[in-house]
Amino acid sequence: MKIVIASDHGGLDLKEQVKSYYAGKGVALDDVGTYSSDSCDYPDIAAAACNKILRGDADWGILICGTGIGISIAANRFKGIRAALLYSEDVARLAKEHNNANVVVFGGRTMRYEDVITRLEAFENAFFGGERHQRRIDKLDLLGEK
Repeated sequence: MKIVIASDHGGLDLKEQVKSYYAGKGVALDDVGTYSSDSCDYPDIAAAACNKILRGDADWGILICGTGIGISIAANRFKGIRAALLYSEDVARLAKEHNNANVVVFGGRTMRYEDVITRLEAFENAFFGGERHQRRIDKLDLLGEK
């Protein structure tokens, strides 16, 4: 399992905590930035992570900005990326089961570390339901082409 992780300055502290959590499980995350608390632009950070997923260099990703909103909007601009802002355990499970999300998003200034870990575990333990959900996912990549 290859996971890419990235944050802007607003998500840096939470990103480092999530990396430590995975390190404790023996999983190294591919960190593509940012590496300091200096102000940076979340679209650039989202692009670095999403491009890794789209190239097949990562199976899925974790993105974090101050609220999770901006970086999720940026990620969802990439055809083939399905980024979900995980604001509850149920949403985390459904993001995988119904939407087959390949990017999960959190708010570094709006979410507690403990809640983020619970949501990551719910996401990882869920399975995509396929069938009618796949039909809907297929339509996502057609949006904007007409």
